[in-house]
Amino acid sequence: MTKPKVLILRTAGTNCDYETDYAFQLAGADTSLVHINKLINNQIYLIDYHIMAIPGGFSYGDDIAAGILLANEIKFKLIDQVTEFVDRGGLILGICNGFQVLVRSGLLPRINSQQIDQQATLAMNTSTKFECRWVNLKTDKNMSVFTEGLKNEIYLPVAHAEGRFIASDPILDQLEANGQIVFRYMPSGYPNNPNGSHRNIAGVCDPTGRILGMMPHPERYLIRHNHPRWTRENLPEEGDGLAIFRNAVNYTLNF
Repeated sequence: MTKPKVLILRTAGTNCDYETDYAFQLAGADTSLVHINKLINNQIYLIDYHIMAIPGGFSYGDDIAAGILLANEIKFKLIDQVTEFVDRGGLILGICNGFQVLVRSGLLPRINSQQIDQQATLAMNTSTKFECRWVNLKTDKNMSVFTEGLKNEIYLPVAHAEGRFIASDPILDQLEANGQIVFRYMPSGYPNNPNGSHRNIAGVCDPTGRILGMMPHPERYLIRHNHPRWTRENLPEEGDGLAIFRNAVNYTLNF
């Protein structure tokens, strides 16, 4: 059986690319670390892949705002490639900085699939500081292909300064109605919700369910030894994050 091909998008400041690459390899994919310039210059074509991942980090130093420069590169140089890729059934996963990129490029939440404009943002944490901690997440009933069979509650780390998901009430209501809210911090209130996101939102998907953006890092909890209390608790061998990557791989195998 041919392994699904995953493109791990890189640029200056990306620093979670190797972890994301390893996660997809563990899930059974064939992976490639690709600098964005290779896509822009048509040295590599996104349509030749099944999944694109935009990892965490500080793309272009998060100048102006987190993820905005990479988002603009995608929006103004690659949007035709990306929309064709999604329309043909491709998957996109954006983690932390990757989530910021997807939101600021308009690819998420993209409530009207014909429109690509920014409908939400990821603002400075209400604590006004960088938050690096482990959080409990509730998996909402949602349409994302990344969460098939996922546990109702998972435990993952966050590490960000601009993770507060903000949108207007009409947008938030529509996300609720559409099943596009994928993960929520639980219980509510700081520090459980580490950034003050509206309605405790930690991750959302697009209307197709094939684009997922999330602030917590699933690539940082793949095996029990990644857990902060692995020496003190009887944990399963597999970490909570691996299932997200496996779901993506399995979806492309069955598509």
